[in-house]
Amino acid sequence: MELRQLRYFVRIVEAGSMSRAALELDVVQSALSQQVSRLEGELATRLLQRTPQGVTPTEAGLAFFHEAKLTLRHAEQAVRSAQQARLSGSVSIGLAPTTSALLGLPLMQAMRERYPEVRLHMVEGMSGHLAAMLRARELDLAILFGHRPDALALHEPAGGAGRGWQVLPLMEEALFLIRSIGQPALPPQVDIEALRTEPLILPTGPHGLRSAIDAAFDRAGVAPQVALEVDSLAMVMAAVDAGLGATLQPWAALGRYPDADRRFHHARLDAPVARRVNLLCSRADEELAPAVLAARGVMRDSVRALVEDGRWAGVTLV
Repeated sequence: MELRQLRYFVRIVEAGSMSRAALELDVVQSALSQQVSRLEGELATRLLQRTPQGVTPTEAGLAFFHEAKLTLRHAEQAVRSAQQARLSGSVSIGLAPTTSALLGLPLMQAMRERYPEVRLHMVEGMSGHLAAMLRARELDLAILFGHRPDALALHEPAGGAGRGWQVLPLMEEALFLIRSIGQPALPPQVDIEALRTEPLILPTGPHGLRSAIDAAFDRAGVAPQVALEVDSLAMVMAAVDAGLGATLQPWAALGRYPDADRRFHHARLDAPVARRVNLLCSRADEELAPAVLAARGVMRDSVRALVEDGRWAGVTLV
């Protein structure tokens, strides 16, 4: 007797229909019927009876159904216990300030819930700094940026013996023009041509966001009017809030401000390449500890949940 057979039988009884259960389990109905027949043959008793409305359990089938559900619960608990016992150690994760504003806390909460024995080391920094830390093996995982998935170069340091890097496209973020609420209001969308005379507060060249912005302006044939270069999201947003200029950021830059609607205007930048590609980066899989692999999965799940719940705007999952 296999756990798979128990799962099939339980689902059939709960669905009340062989065809409905087959659809929900993504199994052909003939295979489902065959597994039930094998169960009945092994137990030497009939478990199901057909009716005009579908199938119902016999008296023996009902008794078997209750015990099968209990067995499946015990099996699931055994798997969870084994995973929690196996997954221990530490994982270091690097996030840019915009990313950590929305992802940091949900990620920590999800890791605590799913893998309580894994100790997290969270680092917030600009994308360029995180890439250097990843190359130096000071981080296990980091979300880095480019304006296209192949724009990121994680070169092995001289003398490095590593087997390479795992770079997984995670999501694309649209860019938004953000102004102080004291400045003129913005339409829902603006194009790059309208920004020719807009004084901008931007990060410097080594960081992924600036690369994405420069690529968008280059494609449009427009030179950005850079009023300030600041490599700190907190200082960028403080300068914008004070009316020293506008900035171009993903929507997540507003995530640190519960009162963002009362402090800032924002408009989506209407340009095909005006986006930031988020790349989930690590050493190659064969070099990663199980805890790091698990944390990478939790990061992807957490991002997806935030986007699907509507808590992270301007994002396309890839």
